[in-house]
Amino acid sequence: MIRRLYIQNYAIIDELEIEFRQGLNTITGETGAGKSILLGALSLIQGQRVDTSVLKHNSKACIVEVEFGIADYGLTDFFESNDIDYSDTTTVRRQISDNGKSRAFINEVPVNLNQLKEFTEKLIDIHSQHQNLLLGNPHFQLDVLDAYALPKELLTDYRGLYDEYRKLKAELDKLEANALNAKRDFDYLSHQLNELNAANLHGDELQELEALQTQLTHASDIKTALEFSYGTLNADELAVLSKVKEIEASLRRIEPVYSPVQSLIARIETCRIELKDIADELDLLNSKVEVDDEQLSMVTKRIDLIYSLLSKHRLASYDELIEFRNQLEVRVSEIAQIDFNLDEKRKALKELEHKLQEKSHTLSQYRTKSVPKVEQYVSELLQQLGIKHAVFKISIENYADFQPWGTDRVSFYFSANKQVEPQELSKVASGGELSRLMLSLKSLLVRSTGLPTIIFDEIDTGVSGDIADRMGTIIFELAQGMQVINITHLPQIAAKGSNHFLVYKSVTNNQSSTGIKLLSPDERVIEIAKMLSGEKVSEAALMNARELLKSNVSLS
Repeated sequence: MIRRLYIQNYAIIDELEIEFRQGLNTITGETGAGKSILLGALSLIQGQRVDTSVLKHNSKACIVEVEFGIADYGLTDFFESNDIDYSDTTTVRRQISDNGKSRAFINEVPVNLNQLKEFTEKLIDIHSQHQNLLLGNPHFQLDVLDAYALPKELLTDYRGLYDEYRKLKAELDKLEANALNAKRDFDYLSHQLNELNAANLHGDELQELEALQTQLTHASDIKTALEFSYGTLNADELAVLSKVKEIEASLRRIEPVYSPVQSLIARIETCRIELKDIADELDLLNSKVEVDDEQLSMVTKRIDLIYSLLSKHRLASYDELIEFRNQLEVRVSEIAQIDFNLDEKRKALKELEHKLQEKSHTLSQYRTKSVPKVEQYVSELLQQLGIKHAVFKISIENYADFQPWGTDRVSFYFSANKQVEPQELSKVASGGELSRLMLSLKSLLVRSTGLPTIIFDEIDTGVSGDIADRMGTIIFELAQGMQVINITHLPQIAAKGSNHFLVYKSVTNNQSSTGIKLLSPDERVIEIAKMLSGEKVSEAALMNARELLKSNVSLS
């Protein structure tokens, strides 16, 4: 339940704080005083998106804070799953800064709007004046029936399956669309892949081939240079190595008598050995170099093939060509597997459809079974509210395909007159009848959902007199099992409240501001008398007000 509401800098509210109590809390006030503004502020706690237009003073933030008592409502799972410290008294705060940015907190832990909505939806239901228009909405009608008829986990399980079904169906549709294009491309892609596979591309082949081509092209020049170099070093007695040997031998003859040549002999020997190695390597290289026009032709053709493939596929490098071939292999393999994948997806979808069919059938059974009880409950409540011949009916038809809520289409029908067949709500109900219908349905909803708090914003629109008194009694009875906050303009209903709050407007320095206060018993008599007779309170109005309040005492 709501224990405390604090509002700062919202609309025409500078600052106010109010403590609500269990039971029926009545709120009254003159038109324009700001009663419905309180609901606007509370809607921020429910996660409604806003901007700086809600700020009364643009220089500071708007703050709405609600203190909830939640000890008896089994909400610990929410706190655990969202990593928020649990407290039997929980504070929810929403701040709108002067730049329009919004922040929300639960027990001082920052939360996003979805978390905020999830939490507050478990605690309060706000009936605003425009909600009567929802009565003709098929989704609202379905929600009303489901709140009474369905175990929560049943609809949750169905929606989980439905989301899985939608996802899988979208995947299948995409795969089928792709399959049409892919199969058309299969022959062309396979031809490209076969051509590349036939080319037998591998490693750094192009670089190696180009090096070999260069060698084969200049084989004669290379061989001539190698043979000349080898011959100069080691061909005959006039070759460099022979001369070096002669030099070494000459110096060795004088070594015993002239020691300075020892180091020179060692260096010359090193040079001779190195030159001998060079000569041997030149000879080896020469033996490997061949003038082979046929091999050159083959290498050139291979290089031309690779460059033609690069050009054909508009690629810049040999590595890109290898990667393109690998991608083709993957794509052709995928297309080859596409029929298998389609069959698997279709099989999985069929299994999901079967499960959904079973779940939707169970949903329909629960709804259909509950229809007579709901019809009876609402019809009897409407009769208590003065529509003597009220008939309320629920029709359930089937959609051809699955919907997020099953396969049922729920429609509410109503007749206020004897011998008149019930028709769709939007076509037959007047304003006062809509108010009574909404109260009856809200009564059903809150009894079924076990919400701690419901807030009515002039749900009594269009009714008066005895009907207003009966409506007040039903609202009072609702408040015996929950907290009800009821904004009303009717004295008959205002008198039913256990606690009576007055919303008023004050003007200071040409600035209007809304305030609220809990009325004392004497102030309450005067306020209800004003509601009966206007600002000028007569003795008769005071007597009537006291009588109305006495009837409230007898109710409690």
